[in-house]
Amino acid sequence: MNNSVIRFILGYVVGFMGLFLMLPIIVAFIYHEDVWLEYAIVAFPCLVLGVINSYFRPKKFFFFLKEGFFCTGASWVVLSVIGAIPLWLTGEIPSYVDALFEAVSGFTTTGASILPNVEALSHASLFWRSFTHLVGGMGVLVFLLTVIPLAGGDGSQFNLMKAESPGPSVGKLVPKLKNTAQMLYLIYLGLCALEIILLLIAGMTPFEAINTSIATAGTGGFGIYSSSIGGFNVACQWIVAAFMFIFGINFNFYYYILFRHARAAFRMEEVRMYSFLTAASIGIITVNTLSCSSGLFDALTKAAFQVTSIQSSTGFSTADFAVWPQTSRCVLVLLMFIGACAGSTGGGIKVSRFVLMGKAVHKELISYIHPRCVRKTIMDGKPVNHETIRSNNVFFGTFMLVFFVSVILLSFENLDFSTIFTSVIATMSNIGPGMSLVGPTGNFAFFSNFSKIVLIFDMLAGRLELFPILMLFHPTIWKDLFTTYHAKEPKNAGKVMKES
Repeated sequence: MNNSVIRFILGYVVGFMGLFLMLPIIVAFIYHEDVWLEYAIVAFPCLVLGVINSYFRPKKFFFFLKEGFFCTGASWVVLSVIGAIPLWLTGEIPSYVDALFEAVSGFTTTGASILPNVEALSHASLFWRSFTHLVGGMGVLVFLLTVIPLAGGDGSQFNLMKAESPGPSVGKLVPKLKNTAQMLYLIYLGLCALEIILLLIAGMTPFEAINTSIATAGTGGFGIYSSSIGGFNVACQWIVAAFMFIFGINFNFYYYILFRHARAAFRMEEVRMYSFLTAASIGIITVNTLSCSSGLFDALTKAAFQVTSIQSSTGFSTADFAVWPQTSRCVLVLLMFIGACAGSTGGGIKVSRFVLMGKAVHKELISYIHPRCVRKTIMDGKPVNHETIRSNNVFFGTFMLVFFVSVILLSFENLDFSTIFTSVIATMSNIGPGMSLVGPTGNFAFFSNFSKIVLIFDMLAGRLELFPILMLFHPTIWKDLFTTYHAKEPKNAGKVMKES
């Protein structure tokens, strides 16, 4: 493995963490809070290390997919470990394991919390929790591609982006991958800014609007009040619900719309299926909860909010859906598995994977009926190669394996099955709240440190599509890491993106 590249990228991650931590310091000064010192204690060493690292660029920057996966997994671990330190140093979260759980939940845009009383946090810490969603939503390495000149060509940069971007495939929107990353971030931040403006108009204060919008943009769900979004007016709730749906859509859709490729945008089967599932789920839950609501509009408002919140994996709440009728709860749990679109900031298995699986099953049935028939799997008007379908099947199998093992490990807590089952799926799919004890009115504080570590692993594995985190546990990777390696530019470096 190319150790110098790994060191260089991780060094940049640490440096940018120092810059990110300057923001809660500014918030602390604005609100005259003493916690700025704890954030500064972490921020300045990170900045120094980042500056020193920038002077030691690798001589050869070319690297392969295993380096990309290792850098991704290691970067998110480093982010989480550093991001938890100020929450622990301030004493607002006394246990470092709890602080790590909160930080990982923030960066992975899960929104699961161990805090029984969110309002007790300082403004700086409230902002830091929300800001971790903004960083983790699009991905820190995708962010690095937009702002620093990572040499090595599109081949090496593609390996980084592929390892971090959610979904079964990743590609370029424009000729250069760096420009693709920049375009995605412009759309991301532009939508976030639009939501802030609308929430201000609807009656939120600037601090409320900024925190809510950046948590929505990353589909994270950390609220600044224990009531989540339930304490805001109906207009604010509908705005947040609309943007949760918007951020759950593949960002390629917005690129096509912006650059007048409407036909390509509305050809995306995943977006159509995502919209159908959202509308159908809202309709079912509205009818099912009508008897326990104060009218049709109230039932529709709560159903629309919770469906978009769960399917986009945001995790905000306006009602305790854990006490809804059985049908409504079943629909929400199924949506936890499905999740949002690939190429969005949402979590879950992804709608595109279920669409591909359905097409693969249909193709298999046809092959039994007509053994000599040769059929291609078509998605969005284009043939899907066998490698994509194979990796899709492998992901499903691996996801369920990790899920079952996590459920078994948490079962030693001797809690009810609903709590254990939904705790795992809520963290693996980066949803946040589950059912029963971990419902919208509960939290994850009662779990033992061992179970919290299991759930921390689940959050990281779910956000990074399993394999970058699983790779960190493979002994061969660590053996290669400590083996002297001289990076050589691959002969087909210019063809990597074309073939991908």
